[in-house]
Amino acid sequence: MHSLVRRYIKTAIAFLVLGLAIGTRILIRREIFLRSPSLYEVSAHTHAILVGFVMMMILGVALWLFPRAERGEQQYDPRLAAAAYWLLTIGTGGRVVGELARGYSAALWLRSAVVIGGLAQFAGIALFFFTMWPRIRSAGSHIREAKGEKF
Repeated sequence: MHSLVRRYIKTAIAFLVLGLAIGTRILIRREIFLRSPSLYEVSAHTHAILVGFVMMMILGVALWLFPRAERGEQQYDPRLAAAAYWLLTIGTGGRVVGELARGYSAALWLRSAVVIGGLAQFAGIALFFFTMWPRIRSAGSHIREAKGEKF
């Protein structure tokens, strides 16, 4: 397993732990102290789990399992996959922290930071699929399909 794949997967697990911690805090505050979570807490929890864990895990496994790029392929570049990792990680981390902080402050710089984090998430995912597009192809299954094999 390539180091970038391990980085995606281990970061996904870290976001899972963070998301579970936020969710546990929300649960305890709601059920023990009868305090409903704010929209910012719900958003932070959702982004930590769905983008930080689920999306990072999907991207890491895709990077690991998809067929290698064909020789001479210019669009696939491991450096772009690494850049996508950093955009997504920093964007998601910033978004989660920013959303949690938004419950305490409405400062313009903090609202802007949350938006920038969201844009970094979008850019990271878009960049990942741009660079992975040539790897989304058959790796021999077209030959089996031509022989009549059904999947």
